[in-house]
Amino acid sequence: MRKWGATALAAVLLGLAPAASAGEASGLPLPRFVSLRSDEVNLRAGPGQRYPIDWIYSRKDLPVEVIAEFEAWRKIRDWQGTEGWLHQSMLSGRRMMVVMGGQRTLRAGDSENADALALVEPGVLGRLLQCPRNRDFCRVEINQIQGWFKRDEIWGVYKGEWIE
Repeated sequence: MRKWGATALAAVLLGLAPAASAGEASGLPLPRFVSLRSDEVNLRAGPGQRYPIDWIYSRKDLPVEVIAEFEAWRKIRDWQGTEGWLHQSMLSGRRMMVVMGGQRTLRAGDSENADALALVEPGVLGRLLQCPRNRDFCRVEINQIQGWFKRDEIWGVYKGEWIE
């Protein structure tokens, strides 16, 4: 009887292993950038509704980085380093960016000599349109104005990542 019980327990544990394994829920690469789908998103202490809400985001399109997965839950990190869990339905694949550091110059072209289009304050959100391969600049859209920022002036794209 003991032998059967141990075998049954092992089978149950092995059967649960894939579901409990982090990073296998979507098959998408980790880490990756996504954005918030709604103006109100609950960030939880763990992957499930039974965990307390640590933070409520109220900024649709805020870029976040998915750093882990568990079933339908995603552990994310925001541009200020806050981490927590939210349901996958609260995320969008739309690539967004946030201006980092001090006031930045949005340029008409992908060089530091390009004409200035606007001065942009830190924390401003924009849509990430293009980050050409082997280039230091990314093309973005902020309030219907398209221009270029240096990669190190924004958060929402990895060093060396290219977006066409």
